Amino acid sequence: MRANFIFKFFILLSVLFLHAAGVFAIPADLHSSGRQQEVAFPVGLNDTTEVISDTIPGPDNERMTGSAVILDARVDYSAEDTIFHDLRNRKVYIYGNGELTYENTHLVADYIEIDFNNNELFATGLPDSLGVMQGFPVFTEDMQSFQSEELRYNFETSRGRTIGVITEEAEGFVHGDVVKIQPTREVHVADGKYTTCDDPDPHFHIEFRRAKIIPNDKIVSSLAYLVIQGVPTPLFVPFGFFPNKRGQASGILIPSYGESRERGFYLENGGFYWGINDYLDLSIRGDIYSRGSWALRAGSNYNVRYRYSGSVNLSYAINVLGEENLPGYERSRDFRVTWSHNQAREAHPSRTFRASVNAGSREASRFNPVSDQDYLSNTFSSNISYSRNWDGRYNFSANMRHSQNTNTGRVDLSLPELTFSVSRFNPFDRGRGGRQRWYEDINVNYSMRARNELNIADSLLFTSVALENFRHGVRHDIPVSFSTRVLNHFNFNTSINYNERWYFSTIRKEWDDEAVQIAGNDTIYGDVREREVSGFEAIRDFSLSAGLSTRLYGIMQFDSGRISAVRHVLSPNIGFSLRPDFADPFWGYYREYYDEHREENVQYAIFEGSLFGGPPAGRSGNISFSLTNNLEMKLRDRDDPDGEERKMVLIDNFSISGGYDLARDSLNFSDIRLSGRTRLLGNFDITYSSTWTPYMLDDNGRRINRFLISEQNKLLQLNNTSWSLNLNYTFSSDAEPSEGTGSEGMREGLAHGRNGNGMQPGNGEGLREGPEEEMMEVPVVNGVDYSVPWNLTMSYSFNYNSRYMHAQDRMDRNYVQNLSLRGDVYLTPNWRIGFRTGYDFENHDLTYTSIDVYRDLHCWEMTFNWIPMGFRQSYNFTIRVKASMLQDLKLTRRTHHMDRSFQ
Repeated sequence: MRANFIFKFFILLSVLFLHAAGVFAIPADLHSSGRQQEVAFPVGLNDTTEVISDTIPGPDNERMTGSAVILDARVDYSAEDTIFHDLRNRKVYIYGNGELTYENTHLVADYIEIDFNNNELFATGLPDSLGVMQGFPVFTEDMQSFQSEELRYNFETSRGRTIGVITEEAEGFVHGDVVKIQPTREVHVADGKYTTCDDPDPHFHIEFRRAKIIPNDKIVSSLAYLVIQGVPTPLFVPFGFFPNKRGQASGILIPSYGESRERGFYLENGGFYWGINDYLDLSIRGDIYSRGSWALRAGSNYNVRYRYSGSVNLSYAINVLGEENLPGYERSRDFRVTWSHNQAREAHPSRTFRASVNAGSREASRFNPVSDQDYLSNTFSSNISYSRNWDGRYNFSANMRHSQNTNTGRVDLSLPELTFSVSRFNPFDRGRGGRQRWYEDINVNYSMRARNELNIADSLLFTSVALENFRHGVRHDIPVSFSTRVLNHFNFNTSINYNERWYFSTIRKEWDDEAVQIAGNDTIYGDVREREVSGFEAIRDFSLSAGLSTRLYGIMQFDSGRISAVRHVLSPNIGFSLRPDFADPFWGYYREYYDEHREENVQYAIFEGSLFGGPPAGRSGNISFSLTNNLEMKLRDRDDPDGEERKMVLIDNFSISGGYDLARDSLNFSDIRLSGRTRLLGNFDITYSSTWTPYMLDDNGRRINRFLISEQNKLLQLNNTSWSLNLNYTFSSDAEPSEGTGSEGMREGLAHGRNGNGMQPGNGEGLREGPEEEMMEVPVVNGVDYSVPWNLTMSYSFNYNSRYMHAQDRMDRNYVQNLSLRGDVYLTPNWRIGFRTGYDFENHDLTYTSIDVYRDLHCWEMTFNWIPMGFRQSYNFTIRVKASMLQDLKLTRRTHHMDRSFQ
């Protein structure tokens, strides 16, 4: 245990000082030029009889000003109160919010004294009416600035001395009781300390007796130790030696350490950071465990302003669990690749390149997840895209896509996917003014898509089998359309769609008498043999379609009551489509083989299993119809009947659709489909669909050419139905109270579903951005303080499906429902508790659950994450400094989910 404490002690000390590199860098340009020249006094300063300025303040907002020359450089000064010139002693005294500018330096203080005999400057604050010192010197040079209690500087020797200095460097603050500035621009600090706390009396700091800062080179300090809340700790180092260069700094990344029950002692996230240049960096990190596990990660960020930015991360890990040759031992190999690339809008107006790559091994999200969402998701997806536009009409894009399911182990690749399209144009438009001819309204589009696709198990991805399973093809689509208005109330649309598919191989099926099948104890001779035939094949099809549609409106208005009006919109549509039989031998797309077992010819498509499919068999001349209903009403405001009315949708797109095929010799009517959706209370979505058949069914559940109306005296028989209900609701402490007060008013505000801004819940308006926001004042009722900020988001989904089982003459029903909850409670401005959970109704168990506690400790912060159940059951407790400069100054206690037995 003692060895563990000493190890922890040494690591923490190293962290403090390696991350404090450059934090003591007080501006080296604090002094002006060191030229040894004579002093030139302001005009009239040698004349003992001339009064340069009045000591009586001027009007309000009018500053008194003056100027002088020191070492050939102009000094400008001003004050709100008084500027007094001592001509005998050759001094200038500046009182009351004085300002002094000399070359590239600027000084502000309540009291400034300039001694022209000795070329010296002195500045400090002044006591106010209560004797409290105010207006301490603030010295600024270029982009550097510091504050001190007292400042002295000699323009001739270029030496300076300050008392009680506080200066901000990067993300930290340097305090020094005495700071001396040398002519070489080196800085000496006595009795100093560094902290990231912005309080004048910091909650923690690193204290040292002596330090020497060489600008843009290095920092050397004497013995230094950590002080927390004014109490020195035994954490110290005998000396410090750090680089102090501006810009990017390369260095060691300190690892975190601990012990895992399954993998042993470990060092995690240790490595090296290399700031290559202003546009590119590189970090290499690694993990090592005493029982054989290890991981290596490389990451790089790049950013070229106005052109592009992105990041690349690669990881490789060997996971060893348990002891070799013992039960429970497991060894696995993981890898992960992520790449994000974004092109700036200013880079090119018509050309874009983007990348989002997220790929890895199947167990990568289980053993080494990056985030909770990473663990909960079972898919990886990637897309690398390039697009180009010409003249706003021609568009080209190239994509490489990847999708991976870690549950099934299947990988889908599209390498590449090319698309070219031409925007709609009018080929017969004469480009003349005046009335157009009907044929000038004919529109033509063109699009081409080419794909090279692979679907394979991830274990076979990098084998020769993958190359043999790629599917490729090209598809061309040319739709020609024409639309016009008939009788002023009807819209008539017609189109001819031409499609062409290019394949580089097709299939042939033949009966093989020598093939042998084993079915149980039987041996069956003869089977279908399929072979692939290489060669280019163009498959073409076309169709004609036309449609006629209109809209009918029905409106009822009410002069009194809550309801102002009700509107019913009826949208009938009738269409016709015609397609020839592409299975005809004339086209050559379908062939036949003789099945000796069935003793009949079997038809098959030569493009079967191809990428874009092909034209279906059979002639079609289909007449389709649909009737869509929308029902809305307007409601008056109860409190303001003459105010703006609110619209409510009662029925959103309730449709009845069906069709009749003229080309068939029987079963011409299609099933009737009913579908609709609506939204209740602003957040409750309901979707419905069902299909109904007008025909009788045989014993196998297939339709026969006999109508139900003639056999069973009913018009339709339900085939299947589907209901989907989704609820997303956000409760929040911002709920607006109604006219009542206290808890009753709060409950009514929630019941009406409004937040503090009068908006419907679920749109994020009721969510707090942080504890610093102003909270609505709500009185305490029955001991409950409703002013505590909180929010709760609930998501619920319910899906119901039923199918008619003809053989059993019953409906087969099933349903799936899910519930998830997440929320936050701000107990005080510095305390926050968050959680996420859900319920699995099928397994009757809670889903992924986590509890997060956060405490703001000013310059420190405390986080506690607890996953109480499931595979990732663990906790993580951390107290750390907020600033990234000292990100490794922290105390962590945790358990790892991999310490538990696999479930």
